[in-house]
Amino acid sequence: MTGDGLAGHPDGARYDRLIATCGVTELPYAWVEQTRPGGIILATLSGWLYSSELARLTVGDDGTARGRLLGGQVSFMIARPQLPPPLGLLPDIDDGEERTTGLAADALDDWNTRFVAQLAAPHALRLTLNRDGRTEHLLIDVDAGAWAAAVQDGETWTVRQGRPARLWDDIEETVTRWRADGAPGLNHFEVTVTPDGQSVTWSRV
Repeated sequence: MTGDGLAGHPDGARYDRLIATCGVTELPYAWVEQTRPGGIILATLSGWLYSSELARLTVGDDGTARGRLLGGQVSFMIARPQLPPPLGLLPDIDDGEERTTGLAADALDDWNTRFVAQLAAPHALRLTLNRDGRTEHLLIDVDAGAWAAAVQDGETWTVRQGRPARLWDDIEETVTRWRADGAPGLNHFEVTVTPDGQSVTWSRV
């Protein structure tokens, strides 16, 4: 590869195998274009919540690539052009609309749950703040200007969210749907890459 690697190396294409030694939040379609039909792409899919898995995709005659995550919690440094932006100033997390939530923030400590959360909020960063004797779990999408702050009070979790996007709503809906499908392991997830972008789905267990 040349340059930042995300453009691949078109001068040598088409390839039988393409192996990426950096993580990506979205697999570049240029890699699909540079791999012959029937060829294999091996790349680590990650996100800004830093759960990642190795994906093995086969390129089809129709110019798309499709394949499964292999599992095993494989990790590489994310490609520089896909690294998150600086946090900058934190939002006013005392503002926003508050509600109770059935999703505990510490559920994101689990690798698989965090990967699923990334599918719903791929550009969210996660951090914790200690204020007034309690821990606040904060998610921030810097580019969108959206945030969510979850706090535990006894057995109850509450979350405050700032617009325009509702990060926690999106994450809670996706994680709840995944759990309802039996919380399949990441090796049951399928990745598809087309000229229109990347999608990740899972099978029920």
